[in-house]
Amino acid sequence: MKTLARTALVTTLVTVLGTGVLWGGTDGFTAFTAETARRADILRSPRPLPAAVLEDQDGRVFSLDDYRGRLLAVEFIYTRCTTICSSLGAAFRQIRDRLPPAALGRDVALLSISFDAERDDPASLKAYGRSHGADGEHWRIVRVRDAAQLNALLTAFGIVVIADRFGGFEHNAAIHLVGRDGRLAEIADLDAPLRFADKLREAL
Repeated sequence: MKTLARTALVTTLVTVLGTGVLWGGTDGFTAFTAETARRADILRSPRPLPAAVLEDQDGRVFSLDDYRGRLLAVEFIYTRCTTICSSLGAAFRQIRDRLPPAALGRDVALLSISFDAERDDPASLKAYGRSHGADGEHWRIVRVRDAAQLNALLTAFGIVVIADRFGGFEHNAAIHLVGRDGRLAEIADLDAPLRFADKLREAL
């Protein structure tokens, strides 16, 4: 009888301790994946972004900091991608079309950043932009030529890029909101672009 009681007590303690560890490790059971944890962390504490020099589809060079004071929607792509990057492009187009035209450029902008700087030259960036309806002004397609700056930017946004065996990449995909202070403030699903656009409209 004592053995059964001891076993029950140990089982209860293990369950309680395990639940406590799971609670703490998953942010109160809300973060069962690394992606969910990444999003919860950003909402709780908007993340500063490193300085990065960008080159757009017209060969113009500018800084990510140039967008301070405006809301900025950011996606990460590579132009040869025919699957998830096409979905991202379509989502960005829906966001752009839902925003007030007068706010575009003045209060909010869109930025598609290629992580394949070696192959995504301005001509490739322009072709990608043209295929998705990017105007090159309010919605720019860019690359980061400096590898160290690109790696720092990918790390800050939590973007994981893995080369596959066919010359392409596996990567996580989402829509990112950078606040007027230049901090990464929110990460949203790419399959809910209108909800993201509505949040932007509310923040204008």
